[in-house]
Amino acid sequence: MTTGLVPGGQPPDPQPTGGMPQQRQQPADGTDLHGEKGSRTSVITARAAASFEPLGRSVAGARSFVRDTLQGWGYADIVDDAVVLTSELVTNAVVHAGTSADVVCLRTDEGVRIEVGDRYPEREVPLQGSPADMGSLDREGGRGLQLCAALAARWGVDYTPTHKTVWFQLDLPERPVGTRSAGPCLPAELLPLADGRVRVAVVQIDRVGAITAWNEDAEELFGYPAEQVVGKPLTDLAAWPHTPGTSTGIAEALRLSRWEGSYGIRGAHGRVTPVYASHLRVRDTGGEPSTVCLLVRDHERAVLQSPTRVPADTGAGSEGQSTDPFEVFIGSPAPDDLDGLLQRTVERARDMLDADAAFLLLATDDETELEVRASTGLPSARQRFARVPVEAGPGRYGSARMPAVHDDLTAVPGAVPLLNGTGMRSVVTVPLKVEGRLTGSLGVAAEAPARYSNEEALRLQFAADRIALAVESARLGELERLRRGSLSFLVEASDLLAGTLDRDQTLALMAQMTVPTLATWCAVYTIADQASDPYLSYVLHEDEELIDGIKSLLSKVPPPDPVPTPGARVWAAPSEVAHQAALRSSMRSLGLSGNSGRQVTPGIGPTLATAAAVGGETVVLPLVARNRVIGMLTLGKPADEHFRQEILELAEDLSRRAALALDNARLYSERTAISQSLQRSLLPPELPQIQGVEVEVIYRAAGEGNEVGGDFYDLFPIRDGAYGFAIGDVCGTGPNAAAVTGLARHALRLLAREGLSGPAVLERLNSAILDEGARSRFLTLLYGELRPQEDGSAELKVVCAGHPLPLRLRQDGTVEPAAEPQPLLGVIEDLELYEQTVTLDPGDVLLCVTDGVTERREGTRMLGDDGLADVLTTCTGLTAGAVAARIMRAVERFASDAPSDDMAILAMRVPEPHRD
Repeated sequence: MTTGLVPGGQPPDPQPTGGMPQQRQQPADGTDLHGEKGSRTSVITARAAASFEPLGRSVAGARSFVRDTLQGWGYADIVDDAVVLTSELVTNAVVHAGTSADVVCLRTDEGVRIEVGDRYPEREVPLQGSPADMGSLDREGGRGLQLCAALAARWGVDYTPTHKTVWFQLDLPERPVGTRSAGPCLPAELLPLADGRVRVAVVQIDRVGAITAWNEDAEELFGYPAEQVVGKPLTDLAAWPHTPGTSTGIAEALRLSRWEGSYGIRGAHGRVTPVYASHLRVRDTGGEPSTVCLLVRDHERAVLQSPTRVPADTGAGSEGQSTDPFEVFIGSPAPDDLDGLLQRTVERARDMLDADAAFLLLATDDETELEVRASTGLPSARQRFARVPVEAGPGRYGSARMPAVHDDLTAVPGAVPLLNGTGMRSVVTVPLKVEGRLTGSLGVAAEAPARYSNEEALRLQFAADRIALAVESARLGELERLRRGSLSFLVEASDLLAGTLDRDQTLALMAQMTVPTLATWCAVYTIADQASDPYLSYVLHEDEELIDGIKSLLSKVPPPDPVPTPGARVWAAPSEVAHQAALRSSMRSLGLSGNSGRQVTPGIGPTLATAAAVGGETVVLPLVARNRVIGMLTLGKPADEHFRQEILELAEDLSRRAALALDNARLYSERTAISQSLQRSLLPPELPQIQGVEVEVIYRAAGEGNEVGGDFYDLFPIRDGAYGFAIGDVCGTGPNAAAVTGLARHALRLLAREGLSGPAVLERLNSAILDEGARSRFLTLLYGELRPQEDGSAELKVVCAGHPLPLRLRQDGTVEPAAEPQPLLGVIEDLELYEQTVTLDPGDVLLCVTDGVTERREGTRMLGDDGLADVLTTCTGLTAGAVAARIMRAVERFASDAPSDDMAILAMRVPEPHRD
């Protein structure tokens, strides 16, 4: 891949070369692809370009290039759309068209334009006015232009005689920068209540993300003294929310000019404290940038937001002008994110009715359940994303579809499940409806009984009616962002899973993709076959120190049933066992001390930590591949936390992909094990030791996982003092060639030991190969018989049937062929072969190779017979092993690519006699 970044660069000249006319795909409204109606030209402020080879891995590389470029430009809002579109277009180029892809990112004052060019200009694209021809969603390809039409502000296709470029433009959303809000002077009774002293941690971060200032409130909130954290990156302490669709991490947020949101800080006690943060990027007098962070506990965020609080019934301004009821209730400006809108809603509702707590729930897609999305005055960590049924009981007071007032919850236990155990006595709830459809529920509660009447219910309903449409619009926007983020997440996951066929690596990838993006911890169970029980194969937690405790806990819990029913199902066993173990440990620990000041022993810490880690909701998703359950994916949350429905749906999509990848890895492992076992049976046993002759063999089979291919060798005793040797090459590679390899090697041994001469052995082998019919393969073979002589030399009788000629190296460094070429085997029936006699004197070397050695290529160059002879001339005086090793090194260094053909080297040397 080649890349270039040119700030302020201009796009390449769009005019085609060679005088050919340029074709352009126009949108249906006739607007210019490079400007609306051809009247506007954007100024290019930055340009980034990259080229990608026609390989499958290039798609992931292109996505990373676009993601890094746009995030570097500060365009995080459009990263997900850009990545999805680039992925489709680059896939079309490098996978379907089979050409390299050129990706260009152009930054303008309006947004980003991305161009993906390939070298296949004849590739068909839909004509204007024919959207039906864009391709079916069920097809593997052809969706790139559909996505461009759906997601891009403008798009098109440019042609030249040698290139085709598909481009799209994404406009930046309207984002107010530096917006501030201020509220009027209020009576003391309308101000928010705070639990004791409100602590605001002030933390300053330098340009590289390291902490430079840490005030006393930060020490009190998180337990770290200033000298312990100054100089360390804030990212070491922050627990950033890993939710699909969250396009920036904390490192990116610290570099933005202004940012507000929620995350967690891991304190000195090891627990995560949820905080609401306000970041502001500033410069000192020397121009050095830094970020000032104001942090409060998450439920005290009103301290930072300074929200507007006015009476809900205010209907007109001081001059009699009407005021928007929505702004009167929410304040101005309204939060531009769903969580911020919901949080401000519950705070306004609580203040409006002088309540102790407030909560807001949103309906699920099927409107059968309500999901807690915001609360104030309640344990938010326990309540967030909890679910309650819409129809909680008979009658109007049991349904969230109608307003309801409860004077005393102690008289009707369980009437509002959300408030069980919170100490709230009276509550009023009203529905949020859009066009008659239930979209949520808003409630306020007080610790005193009989606090609310129908009048308060009407006031709250009026407020709910004002905000229902805004909440629904923000919810749909969040769902759209989540779905786009989920699509990008699944694309990345599919690439990662498709990139390995190793079972253990696939298990690790499954866990790493779910933690912490989808869950706090996960466990993968695998099932070897239908008769086997599920086996705990992998456990992962976002805190590595808790992995062993969770693994130990799950080993004591019977595994979940391998039910093939799709979807997530709740598994309560881990949470129950963890709580019971923690209770037993606490009781034993407290019982060890007899005095009144009982102390908990240190041994209880890990047990309680494990119980907290797995104490929340746990779900199980089946891993189904080829209509068989091959395992289960278990996802868990810490104590009192629940999964969102969108996360469970995304986990279900991931589990289907992961199951297929895991099963493919299993099949590949089984196939590889069987193949290698069969291939090893084709290799000769250990080479015999020949008195007076050094022998060395080097063998390399081409192809991943192959131990034997079409090349083969053998060296075996025939009779007393005589040895047969052979080196051959079967046409082709892989299992079919290996089958002929086995036939040839075993037939040679059998025929040679029958006392037949070399030509007779090869003639009968030729007949056996021809008898294989359609399964037969051409075979080149060098066969010979070796007999050491009493004078220290060795006599060889060789037959070279279509094989590269053996080379003889003499002591004086001369190299010459040691045989003459004859017809190869497996082609004609009647062969007339003859053998030749060669005598190796002391110090002489006989080198035999297959054509994978001589045909080694680098571009248009080939090693060849002459190149092999040149290398052999440098081997005078070397042992047989050193000769074979030098030849192999020369072959490997001749070209940078991996060998594409099998290679075998057989070197025999007659050693010189020792001299006293």
